[in-house]
Amino acid sequence: MGEKQVSLRHEGGLRFVTRTGSGHEVVVDSATSDTGPRPTELILAAIAGCTAMDVVEILAKKRQVVDGYSVEVSGTQREKAPNVFTEITVVHVVEGNVETVAVRRAIELSATKYCTVSAQIAAGPARISHRFTIKRPDGNGVAASEESGEVVVTGPMMDVLAG
Repeated sequence: MGEKQVSLRHEGGLRFVTRTGSGHEVVVDSATSDTGPRPTELILAAIAGCTAMDVVEILAKKRQVVDGYSVEVSGTQREKAPNVFTEITVVHVVEGNVETVAVRRAIELSATKYCTVSAQIAAGPARISHRFTIKRPDGNGVAASEESGEVVVTGPMMDVLAG
């Protein structure tokens, strides 16, 4: 993978434009000016994007037909500076006639092996809970059943929960 780079330029106030090594620009700002996402929101977006790419690839390799897929990520930050994330919840919502065991395994592999962003955050003080909801259609394409569950927890609390 090697080295990654970004550059950032100040545009006034607390607005900055970041240019990634791959040539994309992202505006970051504060809640006061509100012309772009906060940097901490981008951390949650990075977790969502990283794990979603993993899960979609793994489900495809497992020949699971996914009709729809989304990821919801929420996080709680510590009140005292630095306001690091202490709890993060990642919920994968999968629509289609997919096997529960395949969905659980895809999420587990992403959370524990492949998603670099989750691993980086879980190496700090954040406990990350990975959950799923599967929405299966009836014969007419209408959601007929729903199944939810927790897959795995990563981060510093893993040892406490396991033992």
